[in-house]
Amino acid sequence: MFTFLEHYMPQFQMHISKKEFKEIFVSKDSGGRDGELPSSSKTKNVYPPIENFWLPPSVAEKMVDAPRGGGLGSKLLQPLWFRRPSKGSLKMAMEGKHDPKEEKAVDKLREMLFLDGKLPTKFNDYHTLLRFLRMRDFDIEAAKDMFSKFIKWREDFKTDTISKDFKFEEKEEVKKCYPHGFHGVDKYGRPIYIERIGMVDLNKLLQATTLERFVKYHVSEQEKTLSIRYPSCSIHSKKHIASTTSILDVGGVGMTNFSKPARYLFTEIQKIDSNYYPETLNQLFIINAGSGFRILWKALRAFIDPRTLAKIHVLGHNFVHELREIIDPSNLPTFLGGNCVCCEFGGCLFSDKGPWNDPDTLALLQKIQALEEALEETKKKIKALEIALEDTKVILKDLTKHIEDLRS
Repeated sequence: MFTFLEHYMPQFQMHISKKEFKEIFVSKDSGGRDGELPSSSKTKNVYPPIENFWLPPSVAEKMVDAPRGGGLGSKLLQPLWFRRPSKGSLKMAMEGKHDPKEEKAVDKLREMLFLDGKLPTKFNDYHTLLRFLRMRDFDIEAAKDMFSKFIKWREDFKTDTISKDFKFEEKEEVKKCYPHGFHGVDKYGRPIYIERIGMVDLNKLLQATTLERFVKYHVSEQEKTLSIRYPSCSIHSKKHIASTTSILDVGGVGMTNFSKPARYLFTEIQKIDSNYYPETLNQLFIINAGSGFRILWKALRAFIDPRTLAKIHVLGHNFVHELREIIDPSNLPTFLGGNCVCCEFGGCLFSDKGPWNDPDTLALLQKIQALEEALEETKKKIKALEIALEDTKVILKDLTKHIEDLRS
């Protein structure tokens, strides 16, 4: 097991004192039943999923309609896509409601990054900044540092062009020896990600690809999830989608699965996901947990952030009822107790089934993205005009003073 479990293991332990969030109690003790958190004297807090925040309509409308002081300069700090949408619009549904306290912290972080010249337009959006704030428990300086390292990593890794420059031709072969993939959405509309870790053949995997190429493939899939899967799910469900429901089939997994190559993937992907793709997990269901995995789990859980641990459900072989509570059988493969087989694609984990492959949804998403690009160009022109206007004011002021000097 070396990919999506570590994706949800933040590298640093958090210390949270905000009383408005749910408290969880954890320890490094392994007592208690599988999937439950043991009791302990350590107190942590878990934030609700980003897309789950809700306000009564009357309060939300006041927030949307309330003037946001400041002139044109301050408005330029707000990304055009996330400025106040009209009531009932698709944009409002996709954006979701904001917690006022979180929004204040996001605005402060945005201002600090903007003034330091470290806020690319592409990531000047509410939810991206909120993810980094949550990972640093709303310590704005720490979040700013984490975000700056994120931008530097993207430049070094050439992440912005990875979808064009990197082609994972061996994907089909890799999936045969490492069954994984996105498949449908849960009842809320979030994308579902599935891995069958117990069926991984590491020797064949290393014959099909290299570890470095697999890491690049993982990053390219993360980019696709952020830029295409989440927006497509948001359009399709008409509400903001920003996290994934994951299922990890660990049948047959034990300590022998942690070979040197597996540990390398574990470390590299854990580092990337914890630092550069934070707070994207809704829930993780670990199923078919046998005795071999239980031994491994006792060692792993000590290194998992408490808030992430609260999202993980470790289940044995009787998992179907729990999965069907949040996922319709039509979006569950038959090997997970559902009705889907995806015969035309050679199996569910080869299909990439979901709203992100719907032509109408993709066409709408492309129109939205094109509009965003046009609006960003307009924003740049407005900024240039503002600068030119300020320069003109200075020139006129100097000219006026010169004329007055001549008259005297």
